[in-house]
Amino acid sequence: MEPTRSGPEPAEPASREKIRLQVYLAHAGIASRRGAETLIVEGRVSVNGKIVSVLGEKVLPEDDVRLDGVRVLPETRFRHLALHKPAGYLCSSADPQGRALALDLLPADIRERLYTVGRLDYRSSGLIFCTNDGGFAAKIGHPSAKIEKEYLLETSGVIPDEVLSAFLQGLDIEGERYRAERIERFGRTSLGVVLIEGKNREIRRVCSYFHLHPVILRRIRIGPVLLGGLKEGESRPLSEQELRELLSPKIKKSP
Repeated sequence: MEPTRSGPEPAEPASREKIRLQVYLAHAGIASRRGAETLIVEGRVSVNGKIVSVLGEKVLPEDDVRLDGVRVLPETRFRHLALHKPAGYLCSSADPQGRALALDLLPADIRERLYTVGRLDYRSSGLIFCTNDGGFAAKIGHPSAKIEKEYLLETSGVIPDEVLSAFLQGLDIEGERYRAERIERFGRTSLGVVLIEGKNREIRRVCSYFHLHPVILRRIRIGPVLLGGLKEGESRPLSEQELRELLSPKIKKSP
């Protein structure tokens, strides 16, 4: 049976201590803290009957917090899952265009409201996390955690050596700095790339800059957690050891 919480956890507020509204929503499994901030700004959240649309609001555990008119309560059981997202699935809780969601791949018996952590773009595949634990999501999603993300890249054309050297040294593209932690060449058209920060669509933007077209972009590792033999669309609970290592102050690198 999956534990309710493993490894070091952020200090929880005392029962009468006010916490930020976005933190409350994250603890309720509604969204990550950043996603919860978006819900607040959109005017979809109310506290004790009053719509809150600006950040900074704090609430007590007994306050009546609602999302789209539905009462929101903190989760009592936390789930931490690894999912192999196939290409063609969106890392989001909803999509106005009706595209397939990665969350739809989770087992039907999971009743908690989960959200994705460690997002991948629509065309990419590989390892993501799904959770209702806002503290876990905030911890591993923060740049200070310095958690490695490893990717397998295959392109339709030959990858010049200059791409590797430039990416390792760091390059500026449209005002954004991109730098790989490590790169391993597997062949003329394939690389293994390790990122630390993992900015939005980083590898795709670097490929585009050098006029390369990714045929496969798959994340195969997040920190100590390996994609391994997990098939596309399959998920599994993170182990206690994986949770401990993810939440520890220093993340161990894979050998």
